[in-house]
Amino acid sequence: MRYQDVYPSEALLRSCDVVRPRAAELLNLEFFEAEPAGMPTEVFAQHHLLLNQRDAPMRVENWRDGSHRDFIYQPNEIVLTPAGIRSGWYWHERSKVIVVTIEPASLDRFARSELGLILTPRQLQDVPQASDPDLCMAAAMLLDALGSRATGSEIMYESLARVFLVKLLQGYGEQRHEPLEFSRGFTAGHYKRVLDYVEAHLGEPIAIEDLARVAGMSPAHFSRLFKEVIGDSPYQFVMNYRVEQAKKMLADQGRPLADVALACGFADQPHFGRIFKRLTGVTPGEYRAGL
Repeated sequence: MRYQDVYPSEALLRSCDVVRPRAAELLNLEFFEAEPAGMPTEVFAQHHLLLNQRDAPMRVENWRDGSHRDFIYQPNEIVLTPAGIRSGWYWHERSKVIVVTIEPASLDRFARSELGLILTPRQLQDVPQASDPDLCMAAAMLLDALGSRATGSEIMYESLARVFLVKLLQGYGEQRHEPLEFSRGFTAGHYKRVLDYVEAHLGEPIAIEDLARVAGMSPAHFSRLFKEVIGDSPYQFVMNYRVEQAKKMLADQGRPLADVALACGFADQPHFGRIFKRLTGVTPGEYRAGL
């Protein structure tokens, strides 16, 4: 179930109504000023983060995985609930809150492709209540960018969304600092070296042997461990990375598709089109038209 499916009132502002698809993939933001009400206790498939924007404290009740908390929600406090936790709410005063929901697959993709981090399956810490003025301010800036509708506001929103996710992962991300037992030595450090190599050689052919050499392993050993830890084969990972970078380049409406294809390491424009559509469901041209 999605967190949005059980909201008791309509959001005053929703990012899904405003931002471009590329920004929407990062996170979903909604703003509420709601009278006292509640939400049923459910298990949600998304991570959800509540950031208090009120100037005065308020009484809130929260049920999560069998425990009940009746507490005072202070200004600039957050409540972070990872996906898979049973959670429900009742607030006793008029709320003023930003709700950020994040798909686990999107967060994992952002952490790997943008930061070179490998997250644990849980991904985020369970934080029933914490003071975090910095993250609340970052959310307020996102809200301002969302509400301005000025020229360049969508680009600003996307940039701020990336900053917000970096702050979130720095403060509450659960990273794999030690190799998994079955990985036999494939660590986050190995992954970061592979990612850096792919980024530096984006426009060139990249062979499994190249990646294995960077990781200091034989190609067969590297391929097996990479698949076990990352979930994709090295080839799939490189193709996904090329497509993610191509999405960014497609925002430049005047840049020819053939140029994007070569810059991202595809053999030619038809090859680019086939891979892009297989991974995204749309052609590069269709994706660009939706930006």
